[in-house]
Amino acid sequence: MAVALARLLRDDETVFFGVASPLPMVAALLAKRLHAPSLTILTIPGGVDPRPASLPLSTVDPLLLSGAVARITLADVFDLSARGRLDTAFLGGVQIDGQGRINLSAIGDPRHPKVRLPGGAGSAALMPTARRTVLWRTRHDTRTFVAELPFVTAAGNVDRVVTPLCVFQRIDGLLTVESVHPFSTADAVRAATGFPLTDAAAWPSTPPPTPDELAALREIDPAGRVAAEFAGR
Repeated sequence: MAVALARLLRDDETVFFGVASPLPMVAALLAKRLHAPSLTILTIPGGVDPRPASLPLSTVDPLLLSGAVARITLADVFDLSARGRLDTAFLGGVQIDGQGRINLSAIGDPRHPKVRLPGGAGSAALMPTARRTVLWRTRHDTRTFVAELPFVTAAGNVDRVVTPLCVFQRIDGLLTVESVHPFSTADAVRAATGFPLTDAAAWPSTPPPTPDELAALREIDPAGRVAAEFAGR
């Protein structure tokens, strides 16, 4: 998933990832190392293009100020996005529907929810204002990718959704499978998705990570920080 997320980032663009985002953090550093050296990385602690000696477990760790070329505030990030100058925002969602909308608020009747979720933080502001949003989720099942959200926390300029099974692309307002990861299958994607999908015959396979991508990933994340997201899913 880190490699699939990294490949979506382009040189010369500005990317932001929020709290609890080890995967996007590693993906941004991987993209900058391999194919996007002019990528500008913005972080929650305020470090721009940080160069920490080691990766923190949390993406709000002050270590992400280390070696930064500049410091900004979170208000600066929202201002940048509101002015249409934030190219890519990485965001997550507890539930995601076929339109790429997310729920981070409540499961069940919002007036009497079965589960109260942590809330959307700034997602409702960033999703419609960032030029594009890339969603990721380390769980892909019918409880996560649902036909109907009980509550829409945020909606907007979703471009891709990366999961452990596949990559979705949003086309004409609907999520379509762009590729299926080589260790997954079309049947597994269809069975784990709660909204309708197009014909599986047209789904190509995600190119596997190259030796260079794997080597760079091991250098950037020798302690396996991305594993924290899978442990908590």
